Amino acid sequence: MKRKLMLLMTCLFIGIGLVNAQVSKVTGNVTSDEDGLPVVGASVLVKGTTVGTVTDIDGNFTLSNVPSSAETLVISFIGLESQEVKIQPV
Repeated sequence: MKRKLMLLMTCLFIGIGLVNAQVSKVTGNVTSDEDGLPVVGASVLVKGTTVGTVTDIDGNFTLSNVPSSAETLVISFIGLESQEVKIQPV
């Protein structure tokens, strides 16, 4: 019984490690099309997930733990039309 429990715990920890390895980091900058200035406080969300953040004073953002299957970011700001942007590898 003890051996089975130890094997189960080992498989569980290996599985958690594999799941955590399937994430990436996404960074970028949000600017206005009208004047090219940074958009401060814009919401940046990975489409179909709850992973998101807001832009800083320079319009920059960093998203950690983005699933490797993610393809699109949804960027929104009060008073501006939401945009969907494809995630591009560096």
